[in-house]
Amino acid sequence: MSISDNVRKRMAEGSWIRRMFEEGSSLKKRYGEENIFDLSLGNPVMEPPLAFDRELKRLAGSPIPGMHRYMGNDGYPETRAAVAAQLSLETGIKFTMNDIVMTCGAAGALNVVLKTILNPGEEVIVFAPFFMEYDNYIDNHGGITRVLLTDDQFIPRLDALEAAITHQTKAVIINSPNNPSGAVYSEDLVQQLGDLLGKKESKYGTQIFLISDEAYRKIIYDGLTYPPIFHRHLHSVVVTSHSKDLALPGERIGYIAVHPECSQHEELMAGLVFSNRVLGYVNAPALMQHAVRNLQHVTVSVAEYQKKRDFLHGHLVEMGYHVMKPQGAFYMFPKSPLEDDVAFVKELQQWHVLAVPGRGFGLPSYFRVSYCVHDTTLEGSLVGFRKAAQKFKMR
Repeated sequence: MSISDNVRKRMAEGSWIRRMFEEGSSLKKRYGEENIFDLSLGNPVMEPPLAFDRELKRLAGSPIPGMHRYMGNDGYPETRAAVAAQLSLETGIKFTMNDIVMTCGAAGALNVVLKTILNPGEEVIVFAPFFMEYDNYIDNHGGITRVLLTDDQFIPRLDALEAAITHQTKAVIINSPNNPSGAVYSEDLVQQLGDLLGKKESKYGTQIFLISDEAYRKIIYDGLTYPPIFHRHLHSVVVTSHSKDLALPGERIGYIAVHPECSQHEELMAGLVFSNRVLGYVNAPALMQHAVRNLQHVTVSVAEYQKKRDFLHGHLVEMGYHVMKPQGAFYMFPKSPLEDDVAFVKELQQWHVLAVPGRGFGLPSYFRVSYCVHDTTLEGSLVGFRKAAQKFKMR
C-alpha cells in the first residue's frame, strides 16, 4: 500500500470544512459563483489594513540586504523583540525575544509545541466544539486526544475537566474566541482553569501545559476582552497567527509565546526551536517577519465584522434558528433543526447555501456558518436559510 493505514483512516474521516469547500467549488461551476452562497470556510474577504500595504511597499522599495536569507530557526531577533514588547504592553508581564518563536501560522506553532512536549501515549484535552485539526496535530506527535463537552453556551465545564485529568495529561488546549462558536472565555473561568491545573500538577508531580490558540484574540465584540492566560498558569503557551487580525491567512505567519517564568524555560525554548527546524518549517517566512514587525498593534476593522455578525444573527433568530450570539471570531454555530446535522447541511445546499456540519467540530446536531464573506453573500444566503426554516417549521 502506498500510504499508511493511519493516514488512510484520517483521510476517510476527512475535514468537513474542506469537504464543503470542494462541494462549493462543484456547485459554483454548475450554477455560477454568484449564485452560490458559501459560508463554509474561514477565509476572510477583508483586505489587510493599509498599514500592511505601506510596510510591504516600503520593504519592496528599500529592500534590506539579505532580507530573504535564512535566519535563526526561531526567527529574526527584531521581530521576536517586537512581539515581546507588544505582549509586555498587553499583559504587564515582561516578555523578551527569548520567550518568542516565529512560526508558519498558528497551525505550525501548535505542531511545534506538541512535537516538543509530547511523549507517545500522553494525553491532550480539548473542548468540543473545537477545530478538528487539533486531533490530527496531536496524533502527528504520538499523543492521545481526550474530548470533553462544553455547556450550552460552549464554555468548558471545569468539573468534567477535573475528572478527566490524570497523570498522563500533558496539556489542555483552549481556543477563545472559539472556532466555531464565537464564545469568549471569561476572566473568572480562565482563573479557575489555571487554579485547577496548578492543583493537578501538585497532585501528580507533573507539568500540565495550558496551550491557548489565540488566532482570533483581537476580533472580539461588544467591548469584551479575553484575559491573558499568562497570569493564571506558569506553564502556559500561546500559539497564534496574523491570519485573522491582519487578514493574511495565505502568508502563514504566526508565533509561539511562552510564559517567561515557565519552569525549565531554557530547555523548552530550545526544544521549540529544534522542532521548528526538524518538522520542516525551518523558519517562518522571512518577508512576512519583516512586514509584521511594526504592525503588532494593528488589526482589521472589528466593527465591520461586528456589523456582519449583527446582520446574520438578527435574521437567523427572526427566522426561528436557535443560535448563540457570537462574542468574537467570525463564525456562528446554530442548532440544527434536524438531529442529523449532515442531512440539514445537505438540505441547505438545495438552496445553494454552504455550511459545515457540527460533527466536523466534534459536536453533532449543530452547524457552522462563517460570516467573514462579502455582504452580498450574506444577503443572498438568507433566502435559503428562510426556506429551510419554513420547511422544518422552526417558528
